[in-house]
Amino acid sequence: MSDPECEQYARVWLPDAVEAWKPAELTKDYTPGDRALCLQLEDGTNVEHKIDPKTNSLPPLRNPDILVGENDLTALSYLHEPAVLHNLKVRFVESKMIYTYCGIVLVAINPYESIPIYAHDIIHAYSGQNMGDMDPHIFAVAEEAYKQMARDQRNQSIIVSGESGAGKTVSAKYAMRYFATVSGSSSEANVEERVLASSPIMEAIGNAKTTRNDNSSRFGKYIEIGFDKNYRIIGANMRTYLLEKSRVVFQATEERNYHIFYQLCASSHLPEFKTLQLGSADDFHCTNQGGSPVIEGVDDAKEMCSTRKAFSLLGISDTYQMKLFHILAALLHLGNVEVKEISADSSTILPDNGHLTVFCELMGVAYQDMSHWLCHRKLKTATETYVKPLPKVHAVNARDALAKHIYAKLFSWIVDHINEALRSAVKQHSFIGVLDIYGFETFHINSFEQFCINYANEKLQQQFNMHVFKLEQEEYMKEEIPWTLIDFYDNHPCINLIEAKMGVLDLLDEECKMPKGSDDTWAQKLYNTFLKKSDLFDKPRMSNKAFIILHFADKVEYQCEGFLEKNKDTVNEEQINVLKLSKVCLFLFRSGQTLNLSPVFQSVNTFCSLTSRSKMPRPVQAQRDHKKTVGTQFRNSLHLLMETLNGTTPHYVRCIKPNDLKSPFTVTTACARNNRIRSICYSPVPVDRWTYQEFFNRYRVLMIQKDILSDRKQTCRNVLEKWVQDQDKYQFGKNKIFFRAGQVAYLEKLRSDKLKKACVRIQKTIRCWLARNRYLRMRRAAITIQRNTRGYQARCLVVFLRRTRAAVIIQKNQRMLVARTRYQQQRSASITMQRLLRAYQARQTYRKLLYEHKVLTIQRWVRGWLARRRCRRSLRAVVYLQSCVRRMAARRELRKLRVEARSVEHFKKLNVGMENKIMQLQRKVDEQHKENRELSERLRTMERSRAAESERLGREVERLRVAEEESRIKADGVPSLLEQLSFLRQELETTRVEKEAVQEEARTYRVDAEKVTLLLHSPTKAHAKDSVQLESDLRDERDHYQSLLSEYTHLKERHVDLKEEMTLSMITSKPGHGRTDSNYSSNESEGTPSSGFAEGRNSSDAPHQDAVDMSVLLKLQRRVTELEQDKQTLQRHLDKREEAQQDQVKNAEKQRTAGRAELDLEALKRQELESENKRLKTDLAELRQSLATVSNPGAKTTTSSPGAKTNPGSAPYNVLLEQLNSSNEELEVRKEEVLLLRSHLVRQEVLKHNKVGGEEEVDGELWLAYDGLKETNSLLVSQLQVQDRRHEEEVEELREEVLRVREENRQQQQFLSQSLLLPQEARIEASLHHEITRLTSDNLDLMEQQGKQDKMIRKLKKQLKVYVKRMEEYEASGQMERVAPGPEPRSPVSIIRKERDFQGMLEYRRGDESKLLNSLVVELKPRGVAVNFLPGLPAYILFMCLRHADYSNDDQRVSILLNSTINSIKGVLKVKRGDDFETVSFWLANTCRFLHCLKQYSGEEVTHCLLSKYHFLLSGLQPKYRFLLSGLQPKYLPGMLEHENFQGVLGSKPTGLRKRTSSFPGEAVYTVDSILQQLSLFHATLIQHEVDPELIKQVFVQQFYIICSVTLNNLLLRKDMCSWGKGLQIRYNVWQLEEWLEEKGLSDCGAKVMLEPLIQAAQLLQVKKKTEEDAQAICTMCSALTTVQIVKVLNLYTPVIEFEERVSISFIRTIQVRSLCRVESPLLLMDAKKIFSVTFPFTYSPLALETIQIPSSLNLGFLTRV
Repeated sequence: MSDPECEQYARVWLPDAVEAWKPAELTKDYTPGDRALCLQLEDGTNVEHKIDPKTNSLPPLRNPDILVGENDLTALSYLHEPAVLHNLKVRFVESKMIYTYCGIVLVAINPYESIPIYAHDIIHAYSGQNMGDMDPHIFAVAEEAYKQMARDQRNQSIIVSGESGAGKTVSAKYAMRYFATVSGSSSEANVEERVLASSPIMEAIGNAKTTRNDNSSRFGKYIEIGFDKNYRIIGANMRTYLLEKSRVVFQATEERNYHIFYQLCASSHLPEFKTLQLGSADDFHCTNQGGSPVIEGVDDAKEMCSTRKAFSLLGISDTYQMKLFHILAALLHLGNVEVKEISADSSTILPDNGHLTVFCELMGVAYQDMSHWLCHRKLKTATETYVKPLPKVHAVNARDALAKHIYAKLFSWIVDHINEALRSAVKQHSFIGVLDIYGFETFHINSFEQFCINYANEKLQQQFNMHVFKLEQEEYMKEEIPWTLIDFYDNHPCINLIEAKMGVLDLLDEECKMPKGSDDTWAQKLYNTFLKKSDLFDKPRMSNKAFIILHFADKVEYQCEGFLEKNKDTVNEEQINVLKLSKVCLFLFRSGQTLNLSPVFQSVNTFCSLTSRSKMPRPVQAQRDHKKTVGTQFRNSLHLLMETLNGTTPHYVRCIKPNDLKSPFTVTTACARNNRIRSICYSPVPVDRWTYQEFFNRYRVLMIQKDILSDRKQTCRNVLEKWVQDQDKYQFGKNKIFFRAGQVAYLEKLRSDKLKKACVRIQKTIRCWLARNRYLRMRRAAITIQRNTRGYQARCLVVFLRRTRAAVIIQKNQRMLVARTRYQQQRSASITMQRLLRAYQARQTYRKLLYEHKVLTIQRWVRGWLARRRCRRSLRAVVYLQSCVRRMAARRELRKLRVEARSVEHFKKLNVGMENKIMQLQRKVDEQHKENRELSERLRTMERSRAAESERLGREVERLRVAEEESRIKADGVPSLLEQLSFLRQELETTRVEKEAVQEEARTYRVDAEKVTLLLHSPTKAHAKDSVQLESDLRDERDHYQSLLSEYTHLKERHVDLKEEMTLSMITSKPGHGRTDSNYSSNESEGTPSSGFAEGRNSSDAPHQDAVDMSVLLKLQRRVTELEQDKQTLQRHLDKREEAQQDQVKNAEKQRTAGRAELDLEALKRQELESENKRLKTDLAELRQSLATVSNPGAKTTTSSPGAKTNPGSAPYNVLLEQLNSSNEELEVRKEEVLLLRSHLVRQEVLKHNKVGGEEEVDGELWLAYDGLKETNSLLVSQLQVQDRRHEEEVEELREEVLRVREENRQQQQFLSQSLLLPQEARIEASLHHEITRLTSDNLDLMEQQGKQDKMIRKLKKQLKVYVKRMEEYEASGQMERVAPGPEPRSPVSIIRKERDFQGMLEYRRGDESKLLNSLVVELKPRGVAVNFLPGLPAYILFMCLRHADYSNDDQRVSILLNSTINSIKGVLKVKRGDDFETVSFWLANTCRFLHCLKQYSGEEVTHCLLSKYHFLLSGLQPKYRFLLSGLQPKYLPGMLEHENFQGVLGSKPTGLRKRTSSFPGEAVYTVDSILQQLSLFHATLIQHEVDPELIKQVFVQQFYIICSVTLNNLLLRKDMCSWGKGLQIRYNVWQLEEWLEEKGLSDCGAKVMLEPLIQAAQLLQVKKKTEEDAQAICTMCSALTTVQIVKVLNLYTPVIEFEERVSISFIRTIQVRSLCRVESPLLLMDAKKIFSVTFPFTYSPLALETIQIPSSLNLGFLTRV
């Protein structure tokens, strides 16, 4: 401590035996020379700390509170052991954060608990981020390595070190998982999966349970992950170091062997493992020594399945897997082999040893050879070879050495095979290495393994020091600061002590070569060589078999016992020769490795790196390796590793074990003395450094206004010269200020004192102001109270006087009221009592009379009952007596008859006439036999008929059963059908009225038509002379035509009569009883013989039944609708005819020749109309007669009777009449069109004749007219014949309909007659059932007819389009002929119709699609279109072209145009301008407009056919928008979180080395204004292209969701952003976004809701966080945040200024308890890649297509407007 830092209230750390360090505070100033410090602990205890007079070392100083819990330890002012420990403890225990930076080192503390910080969303959150921008994480280190590999084109290494149980393996595994997830594989082989699959294999064969860790790696490994030029994984390579093979044969208490042995034992029940003869792990010596064969929470059987799956994934076949398992099982049996002692120098193995037998069977070796060489060894001399027996101890050691050697070989083979499986044929461009190796270790007993581990850590520490020194040198040179100031610990002397010539390793190798070398002699050599010559070597006081080496982290005492044996590491050669003869383990010895090669360094021979070293060593090299010791090999492999690491850019991860009890998030005292902590403190970390702007923002409070200059560097220089006198404490660089240790704390103290003084001054002023305000308020209050008191007293006096006067009046009135009330109550009470008394007396009298009446009634009934009972008794007695008397008389009579029957006379009387009777009976018997024979014949005949009838009845019953099932189904629709019935009845009445109106309009129309015809046919005086000649010439032709028509009419009538006769004959030939398909057919078959009479009688009433028949009503309704349509058609025809007649009158005056042709045509039409009227009258009479006949078929002789004729007003008559009228009207319209076309042809011929020959003679013109009329007549005759045939078919259908109606009426009458015989309920049910059945059948018929009509309508529409197109083409050609010049301008006669409007379509030739899309899509620039053209113009043009293709009924052209459009737009978005927001917005607007046009103009049917493909394009635009919106993410983070709008107000704090080194000068600064500017640009672009407003809202909802998710995710991963000031900044930024939404009119689109989680997170940073009420308020407020997110924010909350407080752990636990009932996602981060579903609502376009003008700049001249 310097003098300014030893003042009163300075805070220091005191060493403590229990807690390692305790915080304290100086109670008085320290002056040099004091022997003790007066301190006060945090609990208030005053203590004195003695100062060592030799060293005068003072306790280490504490860092300011705002620096506690920093992400980077380099941000601390004091980086010593207690400061580092306290910072790590605060982060680990209180904030649950296991990672911390220390410069370029990532410190990782094992949490001993699964924490959710390694999910894929966390990986994607760290991907692409700078290392200092996020909270410390292993993913940040991996991302930094990956980024530097791609940026610097240099290989990288991640060095993970730490003691056992610190979490090295897990850290390395997560680093590899990050690379596999971020980079992916360059092929379909999924190399990243195989890389990850190597982990479970290596854990199974190289990890074991120790007292410190349940999954401790007992070897070191270096994995090189290879990448191609695109930085995707293509392969990997693994090197291993220092395998602990002694664990195979020995485990300490509470420890286990390697996991693979226990997995085999747990899976021994499987069929494929039966041959291994395994059992429980407790049965084998190699697995039961530790006494803990089971790990809690680990299922070894499941782990075995994972291991086998990983083997298969890496290409190890099942055969090799079984060989491996055989060898491993053999090792277990070998460990159980017992060696029997024969003598002190010899031993043997019993011949029947079961375990050795199994071992030999599994290994495939001879039992005798193996048992012999386990107890003997071969000694070779120069001339002879001796076989020497081994004592029991040496034999057991040989057995264990063999087991260790076999396992080492097995381990080496698996590593080789993994490397082979991970090797790629693609050339490797770069790699990232992950080194997982032991950290520095010191135990109570340290042996050869700890010596090698600490030696490796010394080398790694030296490499780390050199790397940091290089970085600092580059930083100082960059800042132009002399770098000689850097001072750090150099461990090169310690490394020389170990590996230099005649060092520890050389002496060890030399002693191993000595014939009688021992550990004691080697120790003496060490003492003699280094004891007084090296400061780093020492000897323990109480031991001559140990030595001490001062390593960089701590002093370590090594026991020399076992060093030589472990360094030699020999195996009996004869045992290996026996194994080589085996086929099972032959593959383990194919690599050509030597026999005594230590498996500690198996990777030396299996190394396959990028430095072009061969994997298989040469024989000479193998021979040299044979002579090398373990130490030498380890030193060589370590040098090779250092060369590899020096050729890469290293990244360091230091893993720390917090406690020995594996308790989650707990730090014990032992951690304070952890070597990792000390190594961190001894690391050459750089001094504090600040940029000038950061220093200015932080320490502006130390300046006055005149000190602030425009030059920030000069300003900072002035401030430091003013406050720090010693200029050696800081240095100025180009962009940064460098401070020595402790200076930042001193500046923080000055800043805190300045702020405290300012606070005191502010408090003094505020308290004065508050006191004066309080005095003035009190004075004003006193005056006011006095005034109000006096006024109150005066008011009280007035109130008292008023109350006194009012009281007198109230008393007077009250007393009067009381007296009056009392009198009224008494009077009312007396009246009430009288009334009640009189009522009571009346009731009593009534009850008495009633009682007497009831008594009399009861007496009367009782007496009557008694009398009746007596009468019944007497009657029964009399009857009984009569029966007894009669029984006695009968008995007497019976006895008399019995006596008489026994007498002879009686028999004679009986036999008189018996013979005659017998003869008569004989004759009767004969006659009966004859009759029986006849009856039997008849019976057989009846049986045959009955069998046939039963068959028929069975089929009928089956049919009825089916019909009954159908009726049951149809009965469900009874209510709806009844409602429909009532509705149809109402419609019937309406229809009748409308029908009469239609008939009246038709009659009026006919009269008007006749008038118009007469008017048109009245020749004018000017035409009379010209028409005489034509009439005389055409009279003969007309007579001939009339004769043809009359003959045709006669033949037609004759044909109709014949059809009617045939129909009547067929009807009369039918029997009276007919079976129908009705459900009531069984009732009809059970009718009486009088049903025929009923049928005839009911048939006469058919017209009356028709009036209520529902099928006829439905047909009438449909017919009325058709009549209305025909009426409208007739009205349109009438209008057209009137216009045509007017045009004809005008044209007749101008063109005489054309007028003659028209007069002839009108005359011809008049004759046609007259003949047609005659024919229609005849047909009408015939139909009436046929209807009369049909309505009464049963009355054969009553045809001429008046009742036989159908009433003209009846329903069938009206239906037939209306259908006939409609067909005639249609026929008339067709004929008129034909005549008009024919007249047009005649006029064309006339015009051609005039054009060729000029003015011809009148005879030639008449001849042409005559020929034209003849052709017209022949055409009309053929058309009339066709129409007649159609008319006959229609009449036939009508007759069939009438017959069907009559049959239905008959069935109705029969059903009514039968239902009258049924009960009332059955009758109602039967009638309903019958009505439902009939309505159902009618509805089915109607539905079928409707379907047919719909199909016909669609077909006619298509035909109509074709006909209209042809007519338009024909008219266009006629128009061109009219425009052509001629001798006389004449207007030819055309069909009179209304001119069609422009359809809004564009026509193009087939094959022009590519030209169209090239001009309209590919080469179109959106910016020019948006400014100069109509919005959505490409969409309108494409739709007009598509509409014409569809209008032409060309489906192929429609498909080609649509597919080409989609592909062109996709190509533009993908290739040319897919990353341009304006391009994407332009085509989004046009695609939506195209879709709306399809819906608006084409109808639903066409739209559904086209939208399936077009929606594919719309869905393709959504990822484009997502890509463009994600391009703004780099602006969100600095704009929403990092940029400070209030400079100097929110405050800042020192950041570590990571943050400052990752920043680059000249980078763009993004603010909220930048975000708003970009959003405004997007919004303006969307508005400019007239994108649908709803779609714009959806775009910005997605955009604001991305803003919220990205900002919140970074907030949850950055501790430096979780403070009160940052919450204020975020809330201000969100308010600006909300204001922007209000300004743009998007406040109601839902974008504000997307920002709700971010708003609540900002509020959480600002609210109070202490009490239970605060916790409840937070739980209520943060409804959009999950509990995990709330707890994370509270854990990350960090005070920036002294007046803030940290969140206590108890408060966080309270939050967790109150949030238990929440049902929410367990994920920490929001899904930043979530895409909301987009809907495209329909928007109507008021723009008329025919008004769109195509600009010439689009080069679309080949399109034709239609």
